[in-house]
Amino acid sequence: MLKENNQNREMFDSISKEYDFINNLITFGAHKKWKKQIVNICKKINPKKILDLATGTSDIAIELSSIKDCKIIGMDPSSKMLEVGQSKIDNQNLNDKILLEKGNAENLKYDDGVFDVVTIGYGVRNFTNLKNSLKEIYRVLKKDGLLIILETSLPSNPLVRVFYNIHTKLYVRIIGMIFSNNSNAYGYLESSAKTFPYGEDFIKILRDMNFINIQSEIKLFGASTIYIAKK
Repeated sequence: MLKENNQNREMFDSISKEYDFINNLITFGAHKKWKKQIVNICKKINPKKILDLATGTSDIAIELSSIKDCKIIGMDPSSKMLEVGQSKIDNQNLNDKILLEKGNAENLKYDDGVFDVVTIGYGVRNFTNLKNSLKEIYRVLKKDGLLIILETSLPSNPLVRVFYNIHTKLYVRIIGMIFSNNSNAYGYLESSAKTFPYGEDFIKILRDMNFINIQSEIKLFGASTIYIAKK
């Protein structure tokens, strides 16, 4: 398990500089709109403290900083991704609102019930131990707190899935080969998206971990999904 953690961390370290650029190409910029939707969901409960796990280059944390009187902690195991995120935070003068910390979801250092919201954008499928991570997230959330996850999924429509497979097998890998220092990383990201549970299977996992009032919003014909769960 430790070896797998190290491999994932090293992989994301290796693609940190081009990650934002390639992510825009892969999703045709749509991920920015979905991340703003996460912020809009958060605003409905007026959170004061948010934990953004697998924060990467801090896109979601930066979007969350628009919420009034709210502090955000962004956590990620990749120091190189955090360096890119910190640079963006510095450039936008957001250090009073966002704190970045290195760490893993499987072993959170925070006390019980301290966060109003936990957000995760395209990171939950990279958790080494999904159930332990969800257990930790549940622990650090306040009563009635929200878990909001944006993650890849598979289109249910057979015709749409054909185009999705072409996109992920060819387009994503070609983009990785052209623009990335580690094209194998994009092969991993493509394959992990197909093997990770999604839709009702993932909702069942959340329910088994004691989350309630679980909702899902399908994006781009099912290529991504936003999950909302309450403690």
